[in-house]
Amino acid sequence: MRWTALARVFNLPLMRVDQFDFALPERLIALRPACPRDRARMLVVRPGAPLEHATICDLPRFVRAGDALVVNDTKVIRARLFGRRTARPGGPEGGAKIEVTLYRRVAPDRFRAFAKPAKRLAPGDALRLGETIEARVVERGPGGDVELVFAMSGAALDAAIARDGEAPLPPYIAGKRRADAHDAADYQTVYARECGAVAAPTAGLHFTPELLARMADSGIARESLTLHVGAGTFLPVTAQDTADHRMHPEQAWLSAEVAARLNAARAAGRNIVAVGTTVARTLEAAADDSGRLHPFAGDISLFIAPGYRFKIVDVLLTNFHLPRSTLFMLVSAFAGTTAMKAAYADAIARNYRFYSYGDACLLFRAAQ
Repeated sequence: MRWTALARVFNLPLMRVDQFDFALPERLIALRPACPRDRARMLVVRPGAPLEHATICDLPRFVRAGDALVVNDTKVIRARLFGRRTARPGGPEGGAKIEVTLYRRVAPDRFRAFAKPAKRLAPGDALRLGETIEARVVERGPGGDVELVFAMSGAALDAAIARDGEAPLPPYIAGKRRADAHDAADYQTVYARECGAVAAPTAGLHFTPELLARMADSGIARESLTLHVGAGTFLPVTAQDTADHRMHPEQAWLSAEVAARLNAARAAGRNIVAVGTTVARTLEAAADDSGRLHPFAGDISLFIAPGYRFKIVDVLLTNFHLPRSTLFMLVSAFAGTTAMKAAYADAIARNYRFYSYGDACLLFRAAQ
């Protein structure tokens, strides 16, 4: 039985994906971040209250002393590589230009990757990427992805990728300009630590050391978890109904120590403030039905859409997202679909900047 039919049988939430569509003028897609980072605009959305317009540096005004600010400390690798197919078993020398974007490590010497053009690759093909990286295609998936095994492994491969790769900017930026030296810093949070992401947790891009220090001085605790942002960031929602969409799994870790401190904060009536949808999804996946967090290490494929009942996150800082995306569905579930459509319409009218390098929303959870 299809998931749409199951949803109807068990009275699960079911919404058409086109309900999350909206028109965005192309001029509002940010190609560079605000400078300094914390001068980006911030639209504050509270249940039943008028929209409020502020900037990221105002964040300590909206988060209480004792609240817990939870960030994703994943570090973006230089996952986009350019090269050529060098040989094909039983055939002539290659030469076809190839672009690959690594999205998930499966072994010290193996990655899953999206390839362009994928139709030029087959199992057994040899690739030369950048100046020194040699790889071979071991499998080709149905969605334009491949599995690559590299001649190097572990730290040596990491160093080669860092040297020869470039920042994996999202398509709406990469389609207008190549990554450059500025992106090496701009497309990384100031607290990035754990290498493995192929897209930045973009809400975190707004923070500066100075803002983090001000928040600490205000008595706001900062906690870290890790989710390596992966293929789900790149894959569009192709289903017509939300019940038919499946999220691509991403690797995440929440330590026992952080879980215990967040449980204590929540028991004391303090807010859990998630910096970004990756943090929100990780916390919600690690929480039981009573809202108690447990240590977590593994894959997360939680898809949050309207009808989902949040268990742990009280406040969400997040960027403005693409229409019909799983991220816009998540914020609609958190703050209400009607409220988010109104907020986005107001942001467009006021020329807020959208997507990864754009402005942000500070959302307070709607009543559930």
